[in-house]
Amino acid sequence: MNLGIAFAGLAALLYGTSLFAMKQWFAEYPSSTFLSITYTLSVVLYLPVVLASDAPFLPASNRMEALGSIFAVTMLTALAMVFLFRSIRLGEVSYVSPISKIIPVFVLPLEVGLLSQRLSALQVGGVGIATIAIYIANWQGTTLLAPIERASRSRPAQLALLSAATFAVVDVGKRLLMQELAVAPTTYVPLMFLGVAALMGPVAIRAYRPDDWWRDLPYFVVTALIIASGNHVVLLAFQRLPASIVSPVVNGQAIVAVILGAIFLEESHLRARLAATALAIVGITMISIG
Repeated sequence: MNLGIAFAGLAALLYGTSLFAMKQWFAEYPSSTFLSITYTLSVVLYLPVVLASDAPFLPASNRMEALGSIFAVTMLTALAMVFLFRSIRLGEVSYVSPISKIIPVFVLPLEVGLLSQRLSALQVGGVGIATIAIYIANWQGTTLLAPIERASRSRPAQLALLSAATFAVVDVGKRLLMQELAVAPTTYVPLMFLGVAALMGPVAIRAYRPDDWWRDLPYFVVTALIIASGNHVVLLAFQRLPASIVSPVVNGQAIVAVILGAIFLEESHLRARLAATALAIVGITMISIG
């Protein structure tokens, strides 16, 4: 097996498990509290990777530009995570996951508008199939228009779409950081973790949290380890394979989340949501290779 595929598959497993963990362990927490604690722990857990790296921490020629860009992408990452976490709190993880992972549908028009990329027929077809995936995710065996009506009224669906759209801007920003500005992953990842924790911290101090929240610290540590590992492993995959191959595999995390939600949380409509996830990944694949 290609090592890059193995890393991408492991990243999908880690990311899918983190989505499930958000719903299973932290449904009572506000987004700000969850993110500030988890990402602070992620910084600590990722430090050994940073210390073991021999890459320069910042490019010598454009340090201020790189730092400003990292901060901008980090702010958008924090916003996207707030949308995603709240959508999981309000909705079923097996319902939210397929919708929140159609990020390439939003990346494509951004690259067309900002980076002058041209659309192929395959990519247009991929957008159509990924859109159908949202329809299937909302299908409950009623009338043909019912899924559209449900998606338009569903707060979790709206938040999941906002998350996907915001993550699309983040992905375009990361592409610029890694390629045009030559920022090392061991620079971006810890600064992103630290930035999200710092942005959420002031809000978290004033937000509600359970009186015995410290009892959940082991769960926070486990989740932080999963998130830190996922962010590192996915970069290992991108170092070995093109994004067109890595992206569809990594977005298989939605299948992991759907299955875990169905087994452990007894969420309904498993077949429809697995079908929606499969269609979303097919659409993402078509967009990636188009």
